[in-house]
Amino acid sequence: MAIRPIALCSASIVALTLSSAAFAQADAAPQSVAQDAPADDNADIVVTGVRASIVGALNVRKQSTQIVDSIVAEDVGKLPDNNVIEALQRVTGVQVTNRTGGEASGISIRGLPDALTTLNGRNIFTAAGQSFALQDISANLVKQVDVYKTRSSDQIETGLAGQVDVQTRRPFDFDGFAISGLARGIYNEQADTYNPNVALLVSDRWETGIGDIGILVNGSYSRTKFRDQTVTAGAFVPFADMNPADGTGLTPFQRIFPAARDNDGNFIVAPTLGEWTPGLDYGLPTAAGSTMKVNGVDTPYYLSRDAAFSSDLYGKRERPSFNVALQWAPNSSSVYTAEVFYSGYRGNTFNSLQFSFVDYWANPQAPTLYDGTNIVKSRVANDVYGFNSGDYNQSKTDSFVYALNGKWDLGDRGKIIGDIAYQTSKVKSSFIAMRTDRVADSINVDFNAGGGIPSYHFSDDSLLTDPSVWNVAQLYDNANRDEGSAITGTLDGYYTWDEGFLRRVKAGLRIDQRKASNYVRTQDRGAPLVGTNLAGLGEDAQFTNSDFYQGRADVPSSWTLANGYWLHDNADLVRGLYGLTTSDQLSLEKTFNIDESTIAFYVQADGEVSIFGRPLKVEAGVRYVTVDTDYDFFDRYNNGAHTGVSSYSDKWLPSFTASYEMTDKLRLRFNYGETLRRPDFGSINPNYSLTGDLTNVGYGSGSAGTANLKPTQSKNYDLALEWYFDRNSAITLTGFRREIKGLVVPLTVMEYIPNNGIEAGATDYFAITRPVNASNGVLKGAELGITYFPNYLPSFLNGLGFVGSVTWLDSKQNIPTADDAGNITGQATSSFFGVSDWSYNATLAYDNGPIGARLSYIWRKEFLANNEARLFANPIGVWRNPEKSLDLQLTWNVNDRLGLTFDAVNLTKSKQQTYYKFDDVGGPDEFNLGTTLIARTFALGARYTFK
Repeated sequence: MAIRPIALCSASIVALTLSSAAFAQADAAPQSVAQDAPADDNADIVVTGVRASIVGALNVRKQSTQIVDSIVAEDVGKLPDNNVIEALQRVTGVQVTNRTGGEASGISIRGLPDALTTLNGRNIFTAAGQSFALQDISANLVKQVDVYKTRSSDQIETGLAGQVDVQTRRPFDFDGFAISGLARGIYNEQADTYNPNVALLVSDRWETGIGDIGILVNGSYSRTKFRDQTVTAGAFVPFADMNPADGTGLTPFQRIFPAARDNDGNFIVAPTLGEWTPGLDYGLPTAAGSTMKVNGVDTPYYLSRDAAFSSDLYGKRERPSFNVALQWAPNSSSVYTAEVFYSGYRGNTFNSLQFSFVDYWANPQAPTLYDGTNIVKSRVANDVYGFNSGDYNQSKTDSFVYALNGKWDLGDRGKIIGDIAYQTSKVKSSFIAMRTDRVADSINVDFNAGGGIPSYHFSDDSLLTDPSVWNVAQLYDNANRDEGSAITGTLDGYYTWDEGFLRRVKAGLRIDQRKASNYVRTQDRGAPLVGTNLAGLGEDAQFTNSDFYQGRADVPSSWTLANGYWLHDNADLVRGLYGLTTSDQLSLEKTFNIDESTIAFYVQADGEVSIFGRPLKVEAGVRYVTVDTDYDFFDRYNNGAHTGVSSYSDKWLPSFTASYEMTDKLRLRFNYGETLRRPDFGSINPNYSLTGDLTNVGYGSGSAGTANLKPTQSKNYDLALEWYFDRNSAITLTGFRREIKGLVVPLTVMEYIPNNGIEAGATDYFAITRPVNASNGVLKGAELGITYFPNYLPSFLNGLGFVGSVTWLDSKQNIPTADDAGNITGQATSSFFGVSDWSYNATLAYDNGPIGARLSYIWRKEFLANNEARLFANPIGVWRNPEKSLDLQLTWNVNDRLGLTFDAVNLTKSKQQTYYKFDDVGGPDEFNLGTTLIARTFALGARYTFK
């Protein structure tokens, strides 16, 4: 947290406890970091405008005991981003992981995705999750966001990645009446839509006969209509070559399905079935002439894709949010704060999916191979089955946090701080999808026509928009509801001394009671009761897209399918076509209840000693935490059979920080701390989520949680050297190491699950992937940050500066390998998911008179995103290509109160691309997977502030 003089009117107890140095400050009038008047080089730096937010963030790191990087709003409503995630992408060590949907929506800190999310120091979450969707917090509500890379004992123990603390404004932040309004119009080029983003803050405070009273109301609303367009080449499966050997039973270019195994693990030899196992980490050999046994005969094979498909997704989301704070300071030694925070989400997506298999072999033509390989680059397939699917999803989130805290002085050397908070969060979602299918005469596919993007066309593309040729096929209809609540109480106190080694002793207690539950319903059917084609459903039931991929790929640009919006609005009519239960009888089944009690207490001491005439400050503490959890699970596939599980764990978590001021400008920091990552409640839910045998490998796939999953533990080391070489400038270098035990990794087991209700790809056998604590790993790296505002530039360039950072990461973890029964048979090694070896961001900032500007470039190297389902012959690792974004922000302050803004995001029209790879097998050329266009957006806005 930033070092700021802490006023008696400061509201958040927990936020205060996060800052070791903050408690040592004398009470003073409230003021922002960027506005403190410096008396020496160690004081905060006075600047205004765009530079205020940049230098204000530098002050946060400079004055904090922990290693923390921040973003600071230069003034009310002036955080120049749409949401907290987008604002964080310029912070050293932070990597954005998802830019689809017209915004950035996920982050990792130093490669780890599980940061503890707090609001004014209080832990917040979304429904049954362990973290909060930070993209749901409007940047208009934010005063400051701190990203803690290290932890002290007075901080909540969870989150291996660190902590992201979002701070909102309170009425005592202002001297009196204040009002601020913001209105922006955002143009999404890909969706061709204009979207509003508005906010209003009103605050006032009064001196009364019972003390100072203040009230603040801050509200925000944003709406985004977006469009994501993706073209994907399917997964690899083996085919016979054009001259299969006698005795195999194969015809030219026939697909080779995997043979089953007996109880001893031996292949069951059968004609046309190959002795290969889907889901090998490294895939099947790709050298020209590679063979496998088919019916006992060594048989050369090709590796070709099983499909080619396009996704045209239309989405809309709305985010209403507000915070209200009431503060009362009855005297000079106490302050009370009551506040409520609300964050809402309303969203729907309609995915127009056009999918064609390319795994049929009737009347085959010789394919084109990549040189020196058996990998098919392009081919023509005849009599191919394909389907279009209209998928509609709707979701709603409501999250509330209610809090009351008080702060009382113990003379002029100590404080007692109490806080109680209650929060609730609910997420409701529903999904309905109808498929229409046909058999096309032929499809001509180049699986990588350039730049990792496939090209494909049918013998008559015009039939794609003829509803009479599309038969109504499967229906998928399901819903989900997650609920979560928590009541949390904290009590903290400290006492300080001015002389001697011991400067402060601090202790605290936190008690948290967390509840979560999940409800689901599923009803699918393979075909309607009465056969019909799409034309028979009427024009309202049809949707035809246009201008797909905007000419950036040689693929069909238009197709007709079931209208997702119509499906949602006429769900009972559609259910009736399939003989399914209608809404008057539909109900959700409970899958789990969780009741978790956490008690933590800590003690922490700060000391100071002089070494060579320079101060060495140390902070040491220990946190003890106990977690008592009761789980109730209900088996959906066994008449709701109940299973109760209880668990208890406790842990001592030490921490130590040393900060040595080598000179007035040079500082050395060291931190050691231990943290935890508790599993998500969904990860311990043993209920199945199943998908049928849609790829004809002989079994389906699915996932389930593991009830006895344990927390992951990490020992963390950080060493930082910081050079504040000028009042507005600094260079920071930090090395770090995370030794992580009990990492959760996926383990796939073949299971027999009868009476599962699966109709599409019906089967009783499923490859079930469960999370297990079966891995240890090490993440290490270094990050370099630079803030430089030279003071020697001529007048018209005065205010020009640079902010940038480079992060290097190296990660390795062991991954268990297992047989079909789930027995671990060996170990492989892998990078952590989501970790780019290198990433950097660079911002050129300008602040001169009424003009402020930022030009920012973000880049990260390729990284392992996830593992593919173990159904195919390709390497299971799915990697992301390097990602980048060039963004521009301009501000013109017409006067002290009115400002005009212009923002542009993703000026270079970057794409999000994936490919298959494991170790040295695979890559973005021959093993390309999907390519999604990322929207470019432009925004015009006006901002008015009076205070």
